[in-house]
Amino acid sequence: MSLLKILHYPDKRLHTVAKPVRVVDDRIRQLVADMTETMYDAPGVGLAATQVDVHERVVVIDVSEDKSDLRVLINPEILHYSDDKKTYEEGCLSVPGVYDEVDRPASIRVRALNLQGEPYEFDADGLLAVCVQHELDHLNGKVFVQHLSMLKQTRLKAKLRKEQRELERV
Repeated sequence: MSLLKILHYPDKRLHTVAKPVRVVDDRIRQLVADMTETMYDAPGVGLAATQVDVHERVVVIDVSEDKSDLRVLINPEILHYSDDKKTYEEGCLSVPGVYDEVDRPASIRVRALNLQGEPYEFDADGLLAVCVQHELDHLNGKVFVQHLSMLKQTRLKAKLRKEQRELERV
């Protein structure tokens, strides 16, 4: 296993729409292992392949306190969104240090493939529902800050570009 480099917003590659995985093979299983190690090291509760510049529909999630509930979602899709909404403060490994409230459906039904390429479904609410929706946004080329007002997005981009320029000078 190895740590992967996480892309940082506003990197244009974060807006690439991921393609479906054609076959779950050893290459995909290695990607999952590397993404899992990267997510835990960061530390985070979710990571989409898009964030590590691999544009295939692969997500790893673990919202447990003790890193005991790893979920692998290959070619995930949301089958159902609840009508009721919930607001959560979200952060993102691709937008370090930035947290803001995002309004999303409170519960969802998800279908994905596991590491053996077998389909499975589950219902999610709370933090897991937020995390799944957040990571699937990544697979669709969307970063959570795009849920914020245009004013907040503009300020954030300016701040991050300034920080990047300062880092490049060092």
